[in-house]
Amino acid sequence: MTELPPLDIPDHGKLSHNITHFARALRAAGLPVGPGRVIDAVRAVEAAGFSERGDFYHTLAACFLSRPEHRQVFDQVFRLYWRDPRFLEHMMGLMLPSLRGVAEERKARAAERRAAEALLDGAEREMPEIDPGEPAGEEIEIDASQTASGRERLKTLDFEQMSLAEIAEAKRMLARLRLPVKPLVSRRTRPATLGRLPDWRGTMRAAQRRGGEIGALAYRDRRTRWPNLVVLCDISGSMSQYSRMVLHFLHAVANEKGAGWAKVHAFTFGTRLTNITRQLATRDVDAALAAAGSEAQDWEGGTRIGDALHAFNRDWSRRVLGSGAVVLLITDGLDRGAVDILSREIERLHLSARRLIWINPLLRWDGFAPKAQGIKAMLPHVDCFRAGHSIAALEDLAAAISSAGDAGERDRMRALLRQDEPV
Repeated sequence: MTELPPLDIPDHGKLSHNITHFARALRAAGLPVGPGRVIDAVRAVEAAGFSERGDFYHTLAACFLSRPEHRQVFDQVFRLYWRDPRFLEHMMGLMLPSLRGVAEERKARAAERRAAEALLDGAEREMPEIDPGEPAGEEIEIDASQTASGRERLKTLDFEQMSLAEIAEAKRMLARLRLPVKPLVSRRTRPATLGRLPDWRGTMRAAQRRGGEIGALAYRDRRTRWPNLVVLCDISGSMSQYSRMVLHFLHAVANEKGAGWAKVHAFTFGTRLTNITRQLATRDVDAALAAAGSEAQDWEGGTRIGDALHAFNRDWSRRVLGSGAVVLLITDGLDRGAVDILSREIERLHLSARRLIWINPLLRWDGFAPKAQGIKAMLPHVDCFRAGHSIAALEDLAAAISSAGDAGERDRMRALLRQDEPV
């Protein structure tokens, strides 16, 4: 058996301690990192060495990464922890914009704020104790009596701007949201004591039992039934954070008994269409979303809305839209496919559904205009056009579904489309 030469490692090195702290930050950022992976990472670094930065990165990535969508968070935590010698000051700089306003937080890279908070969370637990003899810093008091409550602020905060703690609280708030719907009045009738339609057959049958004497008129009333809710959720790279929060909300709606929906059908699409209805039926939200993530293999990929709608219209439309279903289409409309296919398939979907409601997170911007080809193709064929970037926007969705005449921003966007058309 070949013996490896001993590694030149200091007797009092902190490599194992740093790898453990790095793994703790990854776990705080949402990656499934346990003690076993930490041990494997330490052994792998001992075997591979750490003289080359690239080799060290790939060694840790092989031990800590298990899904492609985790790589972005891993890269940001690795860059801040291992590659930036002043990572703590940099992370504190990322956290300062939260005191000035959420608009400046957009300057940070994707997943950078999440990685910074995960590292700061670990750093705060290991801060040295302050010597009582040292002079304390100046205490600053802030009067927050006139500010809005944290819960109200969280309702209007963009999902992409939320911290880890805010995302956790938002998920709990989404789990309590309801999406009631009014029942549909059927053409079929049923016997009713206080009905509005006279039942002549029932009246004559009752008269025959009394020897032909009519004692009272029988009445009938219209039957009511509940529609289906069909959700088509975009899980491409540009919609990743929004779609995860919407799926939390959708899980609460699907598992709420007595909410009014006959059945909730859920589909995800990016480069292909995936039915996750059975996965969302699991009562535990974490298990449900984990199963849905395993079923949908195109998370954070490209977007082919036209192809996905074609697959839905061909394979699922007759099965789930036959009883006057309400369709929620959740996408930013940034399509990479053929525009003619998208226009044809969205029109067919609109004709098959009772109502087609388009939820677009890009609508949160004041300067939003329907300039993309995909948005131009889809906008003429929707009944309602609304934003879906926050908890408050999802709360307004209940009013949009209950009101048949609610169009949201559809008419205003169509007016902008007509202005851009050549004369």
